[in-house]
Amino acid sequence: MSALPKSTSSKRKPPKGGARWGVLSVVGASVLWGTTGTAATFAPQAGPLAIGAAAMGLGGILQALSAARPIVDHSRNLWAHWPLVALGAAAVGAYPLAFYTSMHLAGVAVGTVVSIGSAPLASAVIERVAEGWRSTGRWALGALLGLAGAALLVGAGRGGGTTTALGPWASPLGVVLGLVAGSTYALYSWAAHRLIGTGVASRAAMGSVFGLGGLLLMPVLAANGAPLLETWPNVAVSAYMAFVPMFAGYVLFGSGLARVRASTATGLSLVEPVVAAVLAVLVVGERLPALGWLGATLVVGSVFFMASQGTRATDS
Repeated sequence: MSALPKSTSSKRKPPKGGARWGVLSVVGASVLWGTTGTAATFAPQAGPLAIGAAAMGLGGILQALSAARPIVDHSRNLWAHWPLVALGAAAVGAYPLAFYTSMHLAGVAVGTVVSIGSAPLASAVIERVAEGWRSTGRWALGALLGLAGAALLVGAGRGGGTTTALGPWASPLGVVLGLVAGSTYALYSWAAHRLIGTGVASRAAMGSVFGLGGLLLMPVLAANGAPLLETWPNVAVSAYMAFVPMFAGYVLFGSGLARVRASTATGLSLVEPVVAAVLAVLVVGERLPALGWLGATLVVGSVFFMASQGTRATDS
């Protein structure tokens, strides 16, 4: 058996609930992910590496523990496709470090939009190279609408990352790290989708990939996580990030990946910066001008194109 087998996701019978449930699952996960930026503001003493390692690391290990039985049941298939598992785990380990540092350097708005906004394109490139898949006009239109809306959100926001010793290089480096985050997000989404396509249960695929990725993040958490234990609010933020957006969110995301393509799933996750912007207004007290609300509307509109493409791709 080859290390990276041909995906069978388009040939196998879709899970119960169909692609529409997959779309709803991914959108639900994106809503939960959109709360992370606001939650992190309640633990200002913790650095981006600590927040990222705690959220994704602990959340990933929780996924593995909750999926222990499915992982054992599918252990032979997982071992047969260990390069996919290792590739996905490495991407999981890199993603939160790049994502949260990007927000720290370039600002929450810019970091989030570059990270999430670049993921659909990266995912489409990965699927084109690895599987020969070509995006449709409907998918491209949805992606363009979403990216345009995300760009308007950035333009309407204040941006501005934390002042660091990097000076004027902080924001460009934050953008570069955002691109790294978007690429690794697309990569672990594709790896998990590909594993599911070989017959591995969604929980087993996500649990193994995220569990190993979580273990890779434990040294980073040990080295940087002390501030997360200094106050009860910091502990509460860590627990919330691990259990809700990362654990529950990625359980929903895994369910969605079993029903729609990885490129569709990453496109639908453009909902995340919209939720983040709305919460920043309602909870943090930031202001979003009319241009920002227009951008949010465009992103929401793009979801309908992505959702339609997702159901057609899976049901066909």
